[in-house]
Amino acid sequence: MPLGAEHLRHWSLPLAIALLAVTLQSIGGQEWLRLEREQAWAEPWRLFGAHFVHVGWNHLGLNLAGLVLLWLLLGDTLRPLGWALGVVVLALGVSIGLLCCSPAVGWYVGFSGVLHGLFAAAAVVSLRRLTPLALAILVVLVVKLLAEQLGAGDPLTAELIGGAVIVDAHLYGVLLGLGYGVFLLLLVLAPRSSAS
Repeated sequence: MPLGAEHLRHWSLPLAIALLAVTLQSIGGQEWLRLEREQAWAEPWRLFGAHFVHVGWNHLGLNLAGLVLLWLLLGDTLRPLGWALGVVVLALGVSIGLLCCSPAVGWYVGFSGVLHGLFAAAAVVSLRRLTPLALAILVVLVVKLLAEQLGAGDPLTAELIGGAVIVDAHLYGVLLGLGYGVFLLLLVLAPRSSAS
């Protein structure tokens, strides 16, 4: 198989996410996809769709830059199905976390909660190889979460994206990502039952 085709297959999920997010940004998808507390349960597609729409182009650009960084650092950590399932689990989990545990959040858009969770999950799975990169990513995530929770957000990023940074989405993403990573790690390392 030519290197180009292998590269394209490796990058297929982030490219699909980027294409979807850019398309939705171009057509104003935020209006009918953003997670809104009053409409979320009556319009359940918002639980998933909110993570693919953004406040503006700067917000989208930052999230896509984070996705590229994730793929450059840890893109080979999980199989494609593991990544795809992670996006679904984390998107739904972050949305439910915001609705159930963050009553002050009236609405939410953006991929950053899912992105934080994907970083956490891939770092946990990478621990089986005891890579310094995995440990460093986990330390950075913990320090970032502590700073966000104690400082209630990042005013510079908020100004850049044109909206508040919902730090609880990052917290829920990392917590769910850690759990998902442990699940994948146990799934991979679990002994297979022998045939009788």
